[in-house]
Amino acid sequence: MGIFRQAGALALAGAAALALNACGRSNVDGDSVVLHRGNMAEPLSLDPHKSSGTWENNIIGDMFIGLFTENAAGEPIFGLTESYEVAEDGLSWTFTLRETEWSDGEPVTAHDFEFAFQRILDPATLAQYASLLYPIRNARGVNTGELDPSEVGVRAIDDRTLVIELEFPAPYLRGLLTHYTTFPVPRHVVERYGDAWVQPQNIQTNGAYRLVAWRANNYIHLTRNERFWDNENVCIDEVYYYPTVDNAAAERRVRNGELDLIIDFAGQSLPFLRQQVPDYVRVHPYLGLVYFSFNTTLEKFSDPRVRNALGMAIDREFIAENILRAGQIPAHSFIPPGVDNYPGTARIGWFDAPVEERRRLARELLEEAGYGPDNPLRFTYTFRATGDNPRIAPVVQQDWQLIADWVQVDIQVVETQIHYSNLRSTDYELGDGGWIGDYNDAYNFLFLAETDSVPMNYSRWSNETYDTLVAQANRTLDADERGSLLAEAEQIMLNEMPYIPIVYYVNKSLVNPRVTGWEDNIVHIHRTRWMCFSDLADGQAEG
Repeated sequence: MGIFRQAGALALAGAAALALNACGRSNVDGDSVVLHRGNMAEPLSLDPHKSSGTWENNIIGDMFIGLFTENAAGEPIFGLTESYEVAEDGLSWTFTLRETEWSDGEPVTAHDFEFAFQRILDPATLAQYASLLYPIRNARGVNTGELDPSEVGVRAIDDRTLVIELEFPAPYLRGLLTHYTTFPVPRHVVERYGDAWVQPQNIQTNGAYRLVAWRANNYIHLTRNERFWDNENVCIDEVYYYPTVDNAAAERRVRNGELDLIIDFAGQSLPFLRQQVPDYVRVHPYLGLVYFSFNTTLEKFSDPRVRNALGMAIDREFIAENILRAGQIPAHSFIPPGVDNYPGTARIGWFDAPVEERRRLARELLEEAGYGPDNPLRFTYTFRATGDNPRIAPVVQQDWQLIADWVQVDIQVVETQIHYSNLRSTDYELGDGGWIGDYNDAYNFLFLAETDSVPMNYSRWSNETYDTLVAQANRTLDADERGSLLAEAEQIMLNEMPYIPIVYYVNKSLVNPRVTGWEDNIVHIHRTRWMCFSDLADGQAEG
């Protein structure tokens, strides 16, 4: 994770390796065009109904496509949709599907979608991300076991006609339908193999690629799906995804030509990388934030005075400028700036006070809550093993302990997938995390604090007024009024502080300049189907 300091021989060796790599094309058996991608963490699952990480989305989105998908700029475009109509009240969407096939030649039908929505919302599936679909009629009731899965508001009229009915108008639905929770799954395969349907020997896909091999903690290998409807415009024949938990090692692998791209690097490495491989560095805004979650089911964190005190003590400016060092902005709200149709007026009340004054106020709040030398505040802060998170941990530990010597904090690193599993099950006290917008709308952030958004509401915070405002906003057709209601709800959450906003993300990637078709975008989604290599671009255009 540390900054590179061997700028001499190491840099020359890396440059030599890159020069050799650039002389030819990546290939396997002399013919296949191969892309090697660093992908942060090891996936827990490649089942669209059992995944929740961006690193899983990167792979799943290469293998499957829903009603909508993303272009190279990360914008929603038609996927399996050929055309669609929206009812005047915005509560019913009717989709006509294009004629496509699964990788085994079976047709992809509206019945696969109907089956998929019922499966992910069935509580027996234990889908971690099912609450994202609660805008769909009866989705919440099905997911909580109150209704039968057949009552989900998604139905196939015939093989090529699908109707989705909503609980409330959702102008962001096109964006939501690019998300893997809304993808079809091959009913004929899932019913035959059960949860084993995603194993390489069983899986069938409808996207540009299909799974060939998964070597745990080593690589995931995908190869071109010849039955993909747009296969003739796909350049890359094979793609390997590698878990790249160690940023420093991943950076070296890109510089040495072993990886074509990585989707994160250590912020402290930025000056070195801009000096040594400036054409590789991609840094740009991201629709997401780093935040800490309180387990509010614990007595010590049930008091908003305690939660605000710990939020006050953190020096976000130091973290952004001296630890992350890639243009991250200290977060004054839970919803990042620039979200569509949102005023962005909610703000942490004490955010602008100097950090020393904030720590003094924090001590007073903790004393009011009953803590002091005779009753110290003790807790464990757990954090992800990936990215810059291990470097942030000792900084915030010191920030909290500067409040008073009776604030005692232990820190503990946890493998990223296990850490998120612990957050979802509330098996933690205070934990770090990140949230990336699944679609460009404020609700995609605010649903994380709704009472019923379990397990994604890591804090288990519950506020009736907040829930009422969000529900009212989601039933409001006027965009300005809806935005105002959501901002009012966000302000309640910020005042109560079940989550501590830390910084707004930026994307940090290293991309070999040979790679074409990569476009920096706010959602940081880059599907392999759009990529090629500069020395092969003419061949791609010829099909």
